[in-house]
This record gives sequence, structure tokens and C-alpha cells, in this order.
Amino acid sequence: MIIWLASYPKSGNTLLRSILSTYFYSQDGVLQFENLNKISQFPQTHHFLPLGIDIENDKEVFKNFINAQNLINEEKGKLKFFKTHSSLCKIHDCNFTDLKNTLGAIYIVRDPRNVVTSFANHYSLNIDEATETILDESRFMEKTFKNCKVFLGSWSSNYNSWKNLQKPKKYLLIKYEDLITKKKSVILKIFKFFETLGFKSEIDMIKLNKAIKTTDFDNMKTKEEKETFHEALIDHKTGKRKIFFNLGPKNDWRRYLDEKNKEKIETNFYNEMKELEYL
Repeated sequence: MIIWLASYPKSGNTLLRSILSTYFYSQDGVLQFENLNKISQFPQTHHFLPLGIDIENDKEVFKNFINAQNLINEEKGKLKFFKTHSSLCKIHDCNFTDLKNTLGAIYIVRDPRNVVTSFANHYSLNIDEATETILDESRFMEKTFKNCKVFLGSWSSNYNSWKNLQKPKKYLLIKYEDLITKKKSVILKIFKFFETLGFKSEIDMIKLNKAIKTTDFDNMKTKEEKETFHEALIDHKTGKRKIFFNLGPKNDWRRYLDEKNKEKIETNFYNEMKELEYL
């Protein structure tokens, strides 16, 4: 069954994937970018090829989300992590997932004021455009050459949708800010969550400590300067790959966000930001 690593874009999903993939899929607990491929994104086009559907038809893809997950879960007895930015809701009367296929979900949330500034940098938008994007309740994330289209929603609707898994106790909320400042305690909390889902194993603390150290943001930034990080976008103006690990924890909205957009975000997301103690 699947454990979802869910988030709105630019909220720390890649950092969490880096830590978990380094711990579970490396031999020595040392970060290698290629191990992130072992926690890939859902949905991707290859998930639907065995179903013989038209992957260019978005509605057909939405209708077959569950069927694709059924195929993924035919292999029993292994933890299967998948990243997603999809809201947990119905699109075209089709569910994104179901309890049969979902063992649990970790939702990573980040202060939306910092999401906006990171989003703007990553997608080459101005702050006004990035703000309107995260406020858009009807926003889809368009497909790329390998990722299928998903329904994103606004920052708040995406966050609220995944709380639907709270009642069956399949949901763990992680704040990006805690993942930066209290990484080890957050990861141990995640391992405890795995136990509640029925996955118990002795923690290799030596390997975990290495994974935590080598996935430090500055270390990943330095590593990206020396190697290609395949998830970094191409800047269409220059034709060069953009820096993925750019600001990270140094991304302080107070330096980049104007008063107009700050007020928009705080007004529209007031309840959620109060709940998460961002206000």
C-alpha cells in the first residue's frame, strides 16, 4: 500500500523525499540525488500504460487513478512512497485515491507567504502572479512530458483536503519549518507514524544521522553546484537549468513580499494560518 508524501508545491516535499530516500534506499545513509527517483511522483504517464488508455485524455487519466494504484499495489509487503501535489478530492466525479490503496499520508505544509516567494522564483513568475496562483481554488497543475495533470486547488483547499484522512488515523502533518529546525525529532515522529500504520522496524541511528547530515540544505545546494539535479527546471530565457536548491530556509517573505500580496494571503488564508500558528 502507498504512503503519500503530499504537499502544495514548494512546501518542502523534495527535502522530505531526500531524507527518506537516503535512509531507505542508500547503502550508507549518504545522499545521492538518483535515490530520489525511488520516491517518484504520482500520477506519471507510465503508471497508466499497462491500462491501455489514452494518456492524452485528461478525463480518462482521472478515471483511472484508482486502477493505476491497484496495479502499483499488486506487489505486496513493501512500503511504497509517492510524492503528490494533488488535492485529495473528486475531479470529474473521480477520487484521487481510496483507503484500499492508501496506507497513510504525510502532509508537508509551509507558511504560504514563503510558498509564494519560492513559487515565484521556481516558475519565473512575479509576486502578483504567484499570489494569484496559490489563491486560485480551481487551479490545475498541468501535465509535463512525464507527469500527468492533477487538481491542485488553492494553498488552503489543498491543505484542508488531506485532513480527510485524520479520522481513520492515516494522516500526519509536518511543518516545513520544523523539518528545517528540528529535523531529527520530526523524522523520528514520522517513523513512529509508520509504526501506527503497522510498519515496524528497528531504526539504524548511525544511518539516520548520516542521512540527516547529508540532506542539510547547504550540503544539497553545494552538491547541486557540482552535479545535475534532474528535477530542476530549464529556464526558457537562457536555456540553462535553474538552481533548485536556491534559498530554502533563507527564503524570508519579509524580504520579498510586498504589503499588498501579504494582506491578500493573510486575509484569504487567515483560518488556516492561525491554526498552523503562522499568524
